[in-house]
Amino acid sequence: MDKQIQIINIGPNYKQIYHDFIEAKCPDKRKFVKGFLSKDSLSVSDVLKINNIIFFDGSSESQKFKSYDKQAIFEILDYQKAHRLNNTQLASHFKLSRNTVTKWKRTFLI
Repeated sequence: MDKQIQIINIGPNYKQIYHDFIEAKCPDKRKFVKGFLSKDSLSVSDVLKINNIIFFDGSSESQKFKSYDKQAIFEILDYQKAHRLNNTQLASHFKLSRNTVTKWKRTFLI
């Protein structure tokens, strides 16, 4: 019998998802995200910026369906250190709850 090699997908291919979405739904925003989509891989901050460019319509965005993996959490907490932000400022910048930021810090940094 031949051995089959299983390819493990670590996460979604955001680059392909956004490329297909822009081509199908909003080709007018292609020029705004062209720099992001030309990269080899997208970081969490890139995904958040692209998402904001494509879907921002002036109304408050629901945070109900957002989720973050460990890599994203560490990147956000590193951003806080690099820019010397307190929890309130960080939460406001990334549109999170202050309690969420505090919980992440307790869970991952202490």
